[in-house]
Amino acid sequence: MFEPRLALASLSGESDAAWARAVEEHVGAAFLGGIALDEPSRRAARQLVARDRTEFLPDDPIAFVDSHLDALDDVPLRPGVNVRSASRAPIREVAGVCADHDALIEINAHCRQDELCAVGCGETLLREAHRLCEYVETAAETGATVSVKVRAEVPGVSLPDTARWVAAAGAGVIHVDAMDSEPVIADVAGATDAFVIANNSVRDAPTVREYLDHGADAVSVGRPSDRPAVLKRVRRATDEWFAEREEASERIEPGASG
Repeated sequence: MFEPRLALASLSGESDAAWARAVEEHVGAAFLGGIALDEPSRRAARQLVARDRTEFLPDDPIAFVDSHLDALDDVPLRPGVNVRSASRAPIREVAGVCADHDALIEINAHCRQDELCAVGCGETLLREAHRLCEYVETAAETGATVSVKVRAEVPGVSLPDTARWVAAAGAGVIHVDAMDSEPVIADVAGATDAFVIANNSVRDAPTVREYLDHGADAVSVGRPSDRPAVLKRVRRATDEWFAEREEASERIEPGASG
């Protein structure tokens, strides 16, 4: 999916091409966005801005995505774009742009702000899994690799079940904000063959190892994504964990074949 197994998680109003380029040497992937695509989601974003949150509100969201992916075409990381929409049509359009750039499209089923949930975006999609699967199917039909960003600790939502459903609908990546429930990563990883990215408070070797020991395929950094010292530390821990696993596998393999 990407190497090294460290990604930058999207930060609303901050995660653009310049943000990714600034730390490109440390990571294997970077999720731009989130980008509100249709009028209901853009209206919610404007309401968030009115209460002092940062949001991307370009006149043309699809052109904005295309231009920022263009700016990363020569960068040795895999870009992704985290998107919000209250309808399926814009998902298809932006997924086509992502497919052209070999970028991941990430369906945002994560944001919990009231304004976004009220128009059917973000966490609402976790509670309405049929709609989430429809979004995934729509994006996957374009040939784009689809990620779904989810969060733990949503009452009434089983993340392992959700992971199975969205993987069956065509998602290749499940990006999990574990909140304070790190073992949920093991539950999700055990429920699907999709590539699992673990997110939340990834800062150092102990947090990296905990998530990878639980079965994550990669980790992502959110708020400290503009701090090279943190990214270097996390990258080193991630590389070391996978190197140790490879060495252990090589030691076991001769005996297993004898």
